[in-house]
Amino acid sequence: MSLKQIVLRLARNPDKPDGDDSQGYVLIAPIGTDGLIDLDTWREHRELCTVRRFHSDPDEHADGWLTHNGSKWRFHYDEEHEGPDESGYRLGDHAFRPGEYVTVAHHGEDALVYRVSDVLPLHEPQSASANDA
Repeated sequence: MSLKQIVLRLARNPDKPDGDDSQGYVLIAPIGTDGLIDLDTWREHRELCTVRRFHSDPDEHADGWLTHNGSKWRFHYDEEHEGPDESGYRLGDHAFRPGEYVTVAHHGEDALVYRVSDVLPLHEPQSASANDA
């Protein structure tokens, strides 16, 4: 399994001409060698595929799951105060590599552009038997 931690930071947008590194998302998702989300691996390990929204305003913080329905990827939040689900524009077609850009419908409304700042390997916990060796 090739789970990665992907950090998206707010890029240049109409109301933020310089972007804002204090706003964005941290995704845990299976990324193939092509940089794309691996749908089959996601299906096998969907409970591990999470999203965390970060922001300088603590009221904007949220956490949930990376979900898939049909051809659309969404960020699902299960608590009302975290806001509605957010959808990514063609997230399945975007390579998640540093410097690339993706669009997310923030709070289900405004589509904002985010820059992939980091893609890091996620270290899987060792099994109990491996620790005993």
